[in-house]
Amino acid sequence: MGFELTDLTTLAEAGFDAIIDVRAPSEFAEDHLPGAINLPVLSDEERAVVGTIYKQESPFQARKIGAALVAKNAARHIEGPLAELEGKWRPLVYCWRGGQRSGSFATILAQIGWRVEILNGGYKSYRRKVVDCLYERAFAHELILLDGNTGTAKTEVIARLSARGVQVIDLEGMAGHRGSALGGQGVQPAQRAFESRLAEVISQLDPSRPVVLEAESSRIGRLNLPPALFDAMKTARRIEIEAPAEERAAYLCRAYADLVADTGDLIERLGWLTSLQGRERVASWIELAKDGKHQALAADLIHTHYDPRYAKARGRRCEAFTVVRTERLDDAGIDSLADQIAALTVRG
Repeated sequence: MGFELTDLTTLAEAGFDAIIDVRAPSEFAEDHLPGAINLPVLSDEERAVVGTIYKQESPFQARKIGAALVAKNAARHIEGPLAELEGKWRPLVYCWRGGQRSGSFATILAQIGWRVEILNGGYKSYRRKVVDCLYERAFAHELILLDGNTGTAKTEVIARLSARGVQVIDLEGMAGHRGSALGGQGVQPAQRAFESRLAEVISQLDPSRPVVLEAESSRIGRLNLPPALFDAMKTARRIEIEAPAEERAAYLCRAYADLVADTGDLIERLGWLTSLQGRERVASWIELAKDGKHQALAADLIHTHYDPRYAKARGRRCEAFTVVRTERLDDAGIDSLADQIAALTVRG
């Protein structure tokens, strides 16, 4: 039986017990349906071998070898992660286009007695919905940008706004990057995976209520924001956080605790700023890092690197904004910011 994905909310409403992506691990890693697990019927190596045989020998020989590999891998999944499932289990299975890989695996599962369905059009049908959401429509929601100089706890405020029932989009969380030269947080997702995360959140938003997100450039690390969203951000009203530089420096040391704890990584990232700040200045920052003077380092980065760049970018903006000031960026201070900003998102 085929399942039709009419929009991005259909999947959550369908109530499947599991969503199974039978594509190769590299395909799954690039992007997959929300909540899907990967039970590949062909590994990356097996898929390459079958494809080579299909092109260089014969389609029949490729299908025969492919069928044997699919059966072997299906047996491994049934004896492994699927072994304890009951007869009423209802999974959705998909591959790239909803063709042979998902069809073969679904047939085996159906013969066992499970109530399996195949996603019509496979991953490509889902991807079309993501592209439609992000690239083929104007962004329909009212946006409020949370702005402020580096170290004003914007990302943490976003999280606390969400806990207060405010609609938010956590772009940096989805992108796996803190939005600055020193902001990497491990391996970022692929562009498609980032877009899927973004589309899933957008599809669940209430269009009658505003959405708060952090002010960003068109790129977060190596990932691009969809043009429709970025265009909407350019004209959105802004709430700007102001805080003393010394409080911001102390906050950065806490927020970047992972980087502070890894001196080698910190020094490497500081080196990336050489083309912008020159060897002498970067060398002085590296000495501070080696000496463990992290708050002094953060303060100098704020004064000589981040604030001037922010001021230059701010000078190109003409839209109105509201300033919210705090003297403290401890837990109580950030809570107070979240309360004030939550109140500002409600229009009378």
